[in-house]
Amino acid sequence: MAKPRLETRARARALQAVYAWDVRGRTDALSNVARAVWDDIGIPRDERLFALIIVAAVEKDLGPIDADLEAITTNWRMDRLGVIERCVLRIAAAELRQMETPARVVLQEAVRLAERFGSEQSARFVNGVLDALARRLDKL
Repeated sequence: MAKPRLETRARARALQAVYAWDVRGRTDALSNVARAVWDDIGIPRDERLFALIIVAAVEKDLGPIDADLEAITTNWRMDRLGVIERCVLRIAAAELRQMETPARVVLQEAVRLAERFGSEQSARFVNGVLDALARRLDKL
C-alpha cells in the first residue's frame, strides 16, 4: 500500500492536535497544544508545516467557523457533536475558508478522516455538513 500524500498525513496531524486541544478543555492555545502533541509523537517537520497552517486557521477563525457550522447543523450545537466529528468539521471548515485547496479535495479528505477516526456514520454526517458549508461559501 502506498504511503498517503503529505497533505493527507498533515491533515491527520492537524486532527490529532485539534482533538487533543478540544478534550483538554480548550484552555491552552491550540498552536501550543499542537506543538506539544507533535513533539510527543515525533511528527516530521514537513507534516508539521502543513498541519500548522490548518491549526492556525482553526485558531484564528474558531468563532466564525463554529457559527458557520452551527448554522448548518441547526439541530446540533457544536458541543453536542461527537469530538471526532466536531474536530474534523473545524479543520475542514478552516481549510475551506482560508486556503486555496479545492473544495472537493477538502470534503474527500475530511470524509476519510471521519471514517478512519470515527465511523461510517460520522463520515456521512461530515460529508453532508461540509457539502452544505462549501455551497454556502460558494466553493462548490
